[in-house]
Parts: sequence; C-alpha cells; structure tokens
Amino acid sequence: MARKVVENVLRVIPDPGQSAVLPKDGETNILITSALPYCNNVPHLGNIIGSVLSADVFSRYNRARNRRTLYICGTDEYGTASETAALKEGVTPRELCDKYHAVHKETYEWFDIGFDLFGRTSTPYHTDLGKNGYLEKQVKDQTYCEGCSKFLADRYVEGICPYCNFPDARGDQCDGCSRTLDAIDLKEPRCLLDKSHKVVARSSSHMYFKLDAIQPRLEEWIKESYRKGKWSPNATINTDGELVDARLKGGLRPTPVTRDLTWGVPIPSLGREDDNEMEGKVLYVWFDAVIGYPSITANYTPEWQRWWHNPDNVKLYQFMGKDNVYFHTIYFPAMLLADGRNWTTLHHVSTTEYLNYEGGKFSKSKNRGVFGPAAKETGIPASVWRYYLLATRPETQDAMFSWADCIAANNNVLLNNFGNFVNRALKFVSSQYNGVIPESGDEAGPLSPNDPLDSEFITEVNSLLKEYVDALESVKIRLGLQSVMLISNRGNGYLQSAGLNKALMAENPKRCAQVVSRAVNLIYTLSALIYPYMP
Repeated sequence: MARKVVENVLRVIPDPGQSAVLPKDGETNILITSALPYCNNVPHLGNIIGSVLSADVFSRYNRARNRRTLYICGTDEYGTASETAALKEGVTPRELCDKYHAVHKETYEWFDIGFDLFGRTSTPYHTDLGKNGYLEKQVKDQTYCEGCSKFLADRYVEGICPYCNFPDARGDQCDGCSRTLDAIDLKEPRCLLDKSHKVVARSSSHMYFKLDAIQPRLEEWIKESYRKGKWSPNATINTDGELVDARLKGGLRPTPVTRDLTWGVPIPSLGREDDNEMEGKVLYVWFDAVIGYPSITANYTPEWQRWWHNPDNVKLYQFMGKDNVYFHTIYFPAMLLADGRNWTTLHHVSTTEYLNYEGGKFSKSKNRGVFGPAAKETGIPASVWRYYLLATRPETQDAMFSWADCIAANNNVLLNNFGNFVNRALKFVSSQYNGVIPESGDEAGPLSPNDPLDSEFITEVNSLLKEYVDALESVKIRLGLQSVMLISNRGNGYLQSAGLNKALMAENPKRCAQVVSRAVNLIYTLSALIYPYMP
C-alpha cells in the first residue's frame, strides 16, 4: 500500500537538551521556567505537579508544534533554608546542596521531566550580578541573638505572626496566612539554634530595594502583561484586571535584600562609599534566586541574552504554586524594570493551588505523602503517575491526592477508556489483517465533515481537537487532558456504532477497512495529543 505523506508536518519531536536551542526573530519562541525548588529536602508530589510537571507538559506541547522552546529550572541553593538544614544534618551547606540537587535531578528524570537544563544557583555565572540604581542603604533594627552573639537572618528566627497570630511563623513568611514578613516584626521571637537564647533588636546596616519608587511603573507593567498574556487568576490581579494584592494596594515599601549569612552571593561592589558596610553580608535568597533563571540559562548557552534580553521575539511562561505568585508577578518584574536593561519579562503566569494528601498536608516529618524516590518504589510507572497528577492538577482550587482515586483513574479512565480503544482497534488489525492496515478508499488529507457515513464522528472529533488546542494555548493543562480522554471515548463509541467485528468484515469488507483505517488514524492523532502528558 502506498504511503500518503503530508508535507511540512513535524514527525520527530526534538528531545529537550539535545542541542542549544536559540530563538529566531520572526518565529514563535517560547521560554519556560518552573519555580526553583529549595535544595534542602526531597520533593513531594505536590511540588512536582505545582511547577515542574505542568511546565513540562507545556514545553512538550510547544515542541510538538515545532516552536523553538527552552525549558529551564534548577535548585535554589543559597540562603537560610539551606544553612539551617545543613546545621540539622551536620554537614556544610555545599555538601547539603550537592546531596539534594542529585536527589531532585534523579526524581525529575524518573518522572520524565524534559528540562533543557536542570541547573543550580551556586555557580560562577550566578554571582556575576549587575548594579541596580534602586538600591539604598538603611540602618534599621534587626533581630540579634545575645546567646549566639550575632544577627539572625530571617529563617533563623521564629515567633508569633503579627497579622494572624500563627505561633510558628518564620522570619521571612508566615505559613498560617502566607504573608511575607520582616523578622523584627515577629512577636516573642526565638532563635532557631537555641530557643532558650534571648533575641533582641539591634541596629544594623543593610541594602534595601526601593520597591516604592518602582511601583508606578510596575503597576502599569502588571496590567499590560496580564492583558497580553492572559494570566491565570492569582493573588496579584483578578479576572477584571484589578490589582488586589494587599501590599500593592497599601503601597510597596523598601525591602531588605541583604542578610547576615555566610552561604550566599556576596554583595557586589556598587562603587559607593558605604560598600565596606556590606562586607560579610550576602544577598537575600529571593533577590538572588529569581536571577537563577537567566544564570542557569547562561550555563546552558553563552548566548543566553538572546533569550533573556529579547522581549520582542520571546514569550516567557512561568509555572509555580500559589505561594510564589508575589515573587514572580511583583518582586522579580520590579527587579528587571529597575535594572534598566531590555529584559524579557513575564508573558504568562500559570499557578496552581495546593495538592494535599489523604485529608492533610504533605509532611516529611510525619511520614505523610509520597516523596521523591518513593514514587518509583511503588512500582507504578512514571507515565501513570504523570496521568493521575495532571488529571487532578489543582488549577482553580486545592485538590486531594488519594490512593483510591489514583487506582480508579488508572483503571476506569486510562485503561477502560484510552487503553480499551487502542487495544480493540489494533488487536483487530493484528488478528484480521495480519498487522497490515487495510486500504480505506479515503482521499489524502483531512476527512470531510460532510462524509456520508461518519460526518457526526468527524465533526465531533474536530471540535474536540480545537478544544484541546485552545486549552493548551491558554495553558489549561488539565482541561487539555480531559479533551484527550473525550476523544478516545468518542473513538470507543465509533467502533461500537460502526459495529466493528468479523461479521462486518465478511458482509461489507470495504466499510470494515474504512472503519479500521479511520480508527487507526485517530489512534495516531491521540498519540500526538497524549505525548506532552505521557511521553
């Protein structure tokens, strides 16, 4: 049988990371990042679906559309989170980060996450930071531990949240109300190293980022980017395009960007008289972490600026959980605007709510949840894990992982729907046509919606295909997967209504060949549609 080949169709999708991908003017160039995971623990399923897996689906979809696509991520290694974890494990911060970077990398590789580069922030490129005209020195009270005889960086301090009275708020953020904090504002502060030590306020010099000065430009940028990129609903701006973040509405304030730590990016010389006052201090982890996106890209290609200084030709999509929205829609964009260079800024932000576990939050200390390598140890294939996590992706509200739902999703949908259609059609080809797809009699090219026998089937599948493309173009990952399953379900219905069996083959061989050929072509289509989800 002669093969009917459609020209200019991408038949082999390039694997991520195989060669340096660079944007090309006049084409669609997609730059994708997922939130950099802290390098102080093992990732759990909520971390995976919240950013890296969702971004991977969108990356693979764009590659399949033959778009120049770069997907960057890596471990966020500096700051108090790593220092405190290293203290607990009795190792150096570098040893801790080496250990957990390997754990993260191995976990994501098993889940088939296709980064072009999964890097890390503790590289020479990362410390090569430029000057910023929106930095100023301020002398303010900071938390000081009299027992340790040193200033305490934010995560070395815990206390009562001044806003919601959560008893174990960290010095940088409250897990009770999710607000960002200044450690000095905590009530009844206590030292993480020794809770019996007395924590007091003492004045210290730190560098501050003048968020208040950049706010007017920032608000204009947020509204414009939201409109152009069709952001998913989040805590910064609502569906009506109104700014709703409490910090924006109350007026942004200068925020400290230096910390009294040893593990971090040293303060770069700003060529000012007070540079010596910053000796021994490092950059605040969030000020340096978001620079990780371009610095990891610089480790991927020396021509990194073609991605990051190219807003006219590159669209930046960023994936994260809802707790990271402030830093990616306000803090990071403000840094780029203040820097003054022609940065590629956020086009679309895709956020998720939280994935909880069997009625509660994931907790490593309480052994509640599935963490990192444990997913592999269950014996469940990575593709099945990907399917279930993406089918339950918490796009609009918190979702709950349960083993019963996971088993039901695999058996009732993946096997009974998708698998049944593929198996039934291909098994018939194998047993009745010796594995050779019969000649259908159809003309080359798309099937006509006016087909005398299958017009309804063709019209419905084409409609579902449009829904799939619209969903993925809008970064509605879960909705796209639902469309795939509806198409396979329609395939099952087609085989049933057409009466595919040995009797049809004997009584009307021409129609039987047509049904088989169209079913196999739908399977080919489904293989392309499901690829981003289950590569």
